[in-house]
Amino acid sequence: MRACMLFVTGLLVGLGLHTVAAQSGDHGPNTNLIAMNHVAISVPNWQETLDYYKNTLGFPEAFVVKNPDGTPRLAYVQISKNTFVEISPGMPGVPASYNHFGIHVEKMAPVVAMFKARGAKVVEGNVSPTNAVLANITDLNGLRIELAELPPNSLHRQAMDRWK
Repeated sequence: MRACMLFVTGLLVGLGLHTVAAQSGDHGPNTNLIAMNHVAISVPNWQETLDYYKNTLGFPEAFVVKNPDGTPRLAYVQISKNTFVEISPGMPGVPASYNHFGIHVEKMAPVVAMFKARGAKVVEGNVSPTNAVLANITDLNGLRIELAELPPNSLHRQAMDRWK
């Protein structure tokens, strides 16, 4: 239930960020932040959860990333053109939980500099297996916020471009 509430809260925050960004040509004080892109959850029953989101909720599978041994690392299901749920395998027997939320950014360097100037704890990133450029903020509660620049070759951007 907690994971569901966090998911819904994340969607509402994301829609709010998207609305504010769409209405402001310069994005207000948050230049280069586009919108909330995804909410990530970890689940003990990855395949069942993926099937539920795809078949019961009707969210199409955007992409799956596998580990070198072929086991699933994560899957993205697409709620709308620019909004996803990231589903990753958790530990068997451990309840589903919130992992992080992701913000789509236009240019990573100035965004990282902006958050560092504001006093946020930012770990500069890397390029993920999805080809997204990532950085992470840890908030005062220890929760992770993922910053994601989505170049044309990223799986996220490709899914967004395929959306009809």
